[in-house]
Amino acid sequence: MDQAELKKLYQEHIAQLQQSYGQALEAGGFAAVAIHSGYAAKKTRFDDNYWPFRATPIFQHWLPLTEPDCALVLAPGQKPKLIRPKNINFWEKPAPPEHDYFWDSFEVVDTQRPDEAKYHVRGRVAFIGDDEKAALSWGLQGELVNWDDLLVALDQLRVKKTPYEIACLAEANRRAAEGHVALREAFLKGDQAELDLHLLYLGTTRQSEADSPYQNIVALDKHAATLHHVSYDKHARPAQTMLLDAGAAFAGYCSDITRTYWKGAGGQVDLFRQLVEGVESLQQKSCENVSVFKPYEELHDESHYLVAGVLRELGICKVTRDEAVANGITRAFFPHGLGHSLGLVCHDVGCALVKPKVDNPFLRNTSMMATGQVFTIEPGIYFIDGLLQPLREGSRSGDIDWGTVDALAPLGGVRIEDDVLVNKEGEGIRNFTREVLP
Repeated sequence: MDQAELKKLYQEHIAQLQQSYGQALEAGGFAAVAIHSGYAAKKTRFDDNYWPFRATPIFQHWLPLTEPDCALVLAPGQKPKLIRPKNINFWEKPAPPEHDYFWDSFEVVDTQRPDEAKYHVRGRVAFIGDDEKAALSWGLQGELVNWDDLLVALDQLRVKKTPYEIACLAEANRRAAEGHVALREAFLKGDQAELDLHLLYLGTTRQSEADSPYQNIVALDKHAATLHHVSYDKHARPAQTMLLDAGAAFAGYCSDITRTYWKGAGGQVDLFRQLVEGVESLQQKSCENVSVFKPYEELHDESHYLVAGVLRELGICKVTRDEAVANGITRAFFPHGLGHSLGLVCHDVGCALVKPKVDNPFLRNTSMMATGQVFTIEPGIYFIDGLLQPLREGSRSGDIDWGTVDALAPLGGVRIEDDVLVNKEGEGIRNFTREVLP
């Protein structure tokens, strides 16, 4: 990525944030906001082990710095002030930022005082962060700490991405694609352990588990029926299918990509290949159906009719698409939401202010699709015993060809996931993932 172009985009991003934050602070009656970068948190009270540090996303909305106990003081009309405590921890040292294009945008205050921020806040100043002890040490408390209305307003600023954020998301997809290609080749080449595949992905994408947006899902055969399978098998074994759900990060921004692969030949594998092709087709159709001013939940509901079509084409479901959706059959095979907002965290904020319908309890995006939004589109068809058993034993059991289900069940299931940007009205989407992983 060209550093000069990235810096230019970043400076434009900061200028837009300053204007938007100024409006949000004025609406809340605040003179400024102090954003805490986060702190090292213990895993449990019974252990002296700590979670890998992750910076507060609102902090990283401003700069790609992953250091604990920093403060970002933002006041309308003033240059942002970054208060950066000197690290005196001889046990650990934060990794340096990958690039240095952001420093000029801040007045940097290096200090040895953990409460330095209190000397830089004046008037009614809001605090955002997890460490309320830090807020107290800065003289901020009560309603000033994580004020709900301000948080909602700032979350909304993350829904529509700036050109800088779009560039970061594209780079995160490029990095993840390298890992996907490496694992596809390793899987097709021979028998592998899920743990070895996971480690290969980390090595290829040059990230540690702490750097990853989420823990990789590497699921061989039946394990793909566990939607978030992360308890990797440690021994190589023959497998006919692999579901890989894995991303990467750049400057704090995430990618989230899923592909499903198969190998071999024969009745069972040939049927599974048709299933993968069917999910691939319906996933691309869902991408085509993205439209500005259309509710994302409508896109999700449409995907169930597409799933019903695939189930019928493969002979799994014997009834019409309308009947399969109306009677809840598709939800036994496709239980999760079609996708979620994506940005500084994998399941990003601002697109789920409205509760989904009762039929869609796991849908994480209920927004009206709009230019600048980035979200995933990830339909799937799975063979999950706990969901299929009630259908098998219920009054609609005859609507299903259980012989076909039983043939496919040992192979777990299929998910295909892309990260997409909503373009201007009439221009469809930009598919970050297909640009680098056709």
